[in-house]
Order: sequence, then C-alpha cells, then structure tokens
Amino acid sequence: MDMNKTLAGTALSEKDIKDGNVLYTEWNPRAMYAWDAGVAMSRFLRELKNGRIIGTQCQGCRRIMLPPRKFCELCYQPTEEWAEIEDKGSVRTFCITHVRWDASRVKEPFFPVVVDLDGGKKGTALCHVVKGMAPEEIKVGLRVKALWKPRAQRIGAITDIEYFIPE
Repeated sequence: MDMNKTLAGTALSEKDIKDGNVLYTEWNPRAMYAWDAGVAMSRFLRELKNGRIIGTQCQGCRRIMLPPRKFCELCYQPTEEWAEIEDKGSVRTFCITHVRWDASRVKEPFFPVVVDLDGGKKGTALCHVVKGMAPEEIKVGLRVKALWKPRAQRIGAITDIEYFIPE
C-alpha cells in the first residue's frame, strides 16, 4: 500500500456539502466590540487629554509607575495614590531612526527616546519621540519637554503629546 495516497485525502464536492455528508458552517460574524482600558489606564488617558501626565504610587516600595497600574508588580502592594508627573525630563536612552514602523524610509531621521520625567522616582519614564534637532545634538541626559497638541485636538491618547523638544 502506498502511504502517500492514503494520506492524501479525498476532495469534497458541492454535492457532499449540499447532502449534509460533511459538517459545514458558514459564519459571518459582526465583529463589533468595545475595549475597556481599565481603571488606572482610563484615568491616565483622561489626564493626557487635559494636558497632564499621572502615574500611580505603590503603598509598599513607594515607586511611581508609569503607565499607572493598580498594583505593584515588584512588591504586590496596591497602588491607591496618584502622582502628577511633570511633562519634562532627561533622555535616558535613544536611537536615531531612518525608517518608519512600516520599514519605509524617511527624509529626516527621528529619535525614539525614553524620557525620565521630573516629579517621578528613578525609573518613572515615558517612551516617545524627540524632534527639533540634528542627529549630532541628541545625547543621553538631554533635557526635553513635551509639546502638546492644542486642547481641542486631544483625544485621550499618548499622541496628545505630539513629541518632545529640547528644553
């Protein structure tokens, strides 16, 4: 017996489907859904719309978490306190990027950064981009501040901060 012919299977016909010889289900889902950001993230996004950055502070180790969370994943304590964090700080790390997320080239490079924000404890940082400078000007420790969209254009997203600029 040729094993390949045994494993090849038998093609289905329209008649098999029509006669009910095989299980066939046609499904046209209406994929409408709502997404809930949760208590902490929802407040964070509302505050961004108002031009403020907030985090939660752990009751145990006192660190400030950004984005905010309802419990500290280091010491497992609840985070009931809110902390306002300034919209300026220092570049912790960066890269010089010549391509977009879709791998298409850009004419002018841009700089994804991690900014250690003032008003937070060590490690309270935000990932974003810095603009308004030449590649040779960006460096670790550079002081930057957020450039916010006009209030009427904010939607409650991290993109309400257009980008950071040198302070």
